[in-house]
Amino acid sequence: MLRRAGRTDVLHPGHPDFPAVPLGALDLQWMPAVGRAGFIVVTRDRRIRTRPAELTAYREHGIRSVWLGVKRDMRPDEQAQLFLRHEDRLKREIIKRGAGPWALAMNGRGLRPIRLGGE
Repeated sequence: MLRRAGRTDVLHPGHPDFPAVPLGALDLQWMPAVGRAGFIVVTRDRRIRTRPAELTAYREHGIRSVWLGVKRDMRPDEQAQLFLRHEDRLKREIIKRGAGPWALAMNGRGLRPIRLGGE
């Protein structure tokens, strides 16, 4: 949705500009590549930051993520609207937080830090 709107700074699994992460890649497969690239992960998977193996990968690879934390399923266009509504604040948070690992939750009210399991 964001790419269709002209954004060139958005990638997804299987995107030709990021062949290191093929479509269908498991979390433990894509996390090292995303960490090395310094990308911000936008996800709906709330368990990724609590499963032991993924949590270890979060820390080892300095993953920085934003979890879309709403109480209902959202269509892709609704997810894009939510992201765009809070993008300015997100940019400030990224600068403030710097290198990972860290995680934020984004909902209709804004952003808030969330704990990575074991913190």
